[in-house]
Amino acid sequence: VQLQASGGGLVQPGGSLRLSCRVSGITFDYYTIAWFRQAPGREREEVACISNSDGRITYGDSVKGRFTIPRDNGKDTAYLQMNSLKPEDTAVYYCAAGITYCDLGEDGMDYWGKGTLVTVSS
Repeated sequence: VQLQASGGGLVQPGGSLRLSCRVSGITFDYYTIAWFRQAPGREREEVACISNSDGRITYGDSVKGRFTIPRDNGKDTAYLQMNSLKPEDTAVYYCAAGITYCDLGEDGMDYWGKGTLVTVSS
């Protein structure tokens, strides 16, 4: 199983980035997909989650209204569209997959990808 996150980089405050999470080795449609992030010296936090079953979506309070998490089952890929980026969004972003509910957070995730670094700075 592989989850390959990409799309990170350096962006100015107020800018946008789209991260991609390409999944292989599992039946993508069966899995809930989530994005997490971890900034230096801070605990990992859930950013967004999209359920496999009912399409329910949840967002962390710090990103509501700015980030979205679409998924394309035909391409086995989930995305994290990040708009109005702030310096405090700087972190390593990870995608994860699990046969779970979004409410269970990282405890429900079975597979994790390597992170991609997002730096928001002028």
